[in-house]
Amino acid sequence: MNGLGIIITLLDALLLTYWSLGRKTRRFPLYGWLGLLLLGGGECLLFLRVWPVTVYFTPLAWSAYLLVIDAMVKAITGQSRLADRPQEFVETGLLSVALWLVFEGYNVRLANWTYVGVPTSPAGALLGYSWSFSTITPAILETADLVDGFGFFQWSRPIVFSPKVRCAMVVFGLLCLAVPLLVERSVASYLFVLVWLGFVFLLDPINHRLGRPSLLGDVATGRRGRLYSLLLSGWICGWLWEFWNYWAAAKWHYIFPIFETHKIFEMPILGYLGFLPFALECFIMYTTAHFLMQGIFGRRGSPASRK
Repeated sequence: MNGLGIIITLLDALLLTYWSLGRKTRRFPLYGWLGLLLLGGGECLLFLRVWPVTVYFTPLAWSAYLLVIDAMVKAITGQSRLADRPQEFVETGLLSVALWLVFEGYNVRLANWTYVGVPTSPAGALLGYSWSFSTITPAILETADLVDGFGFFQWSRPIVFSPKVRCAMVVFGLLCLAVPLLVERSVASYLFVLVWLGFVFLLDPINHRLGRPSLLGDVATGRRGRLYSLLLSGWICGWLWEFWNYWAAAKWHYIFPIFETHKIFEMPILGYLGFLPFALECFIMYTTAHFLMQGIFGRRGSPASRK
């Protein structure tokens, strides 16, 4: 099954490269070449089993990936998160750590994954966890920027949800997030899908109501590019996460109570579908957190999004 995973991952990478080269209108930034060098060098050192690359390969690979993808976005659209808003790019990484800890909190009860090979020293473990978590949200958003830059998605018929429907979405989201915490742990371990959906239904209607960037706001104006780009981003990043995780010495193992015998890399096959709503959740939770931080620190502006 891992052979199929390698084929899908390489196909995703080749398609991204092909579409990027076909739409490239500007010079590829120097930091993108640095990212390619880091990624290629990291892969070589990983398979030579050179420490500490073997232990910190996952965050190293994703840091290099962010440099490459951001450079692609810059070359295609003329603007990008890292090149044009570096401070906000760093803030996105910091928020990513905090947002992922929400899911780690749920995992304490649901126990759907665990980590192995993490450095035993507190400093080494903190570096590995924080560095890895800081790349999650930026990777989803950057990849969505790149997909959106290809111009695949056109405007379509607006779909407007009534206030009652949006209110029902919020209630449904609350239930999704509450149920795994209220039922028996033996049952809760089957319910992480509710967590992947809960924050989407809970927070996006609120963001829409407050005039923030939102998926509901997009579809209400006929713009579905962000929605489709995020879904594709989740698919692409999901395969890359599992591909790079599989070879690293420090990695996560999934311990779902079902489908354990049917895996590609470390992930049960059906688990790859979870990356699609997870990408939506990353955008929605980041948008919410970004504006909350603005309210706390009294700053204005919109989250790093071109769409």
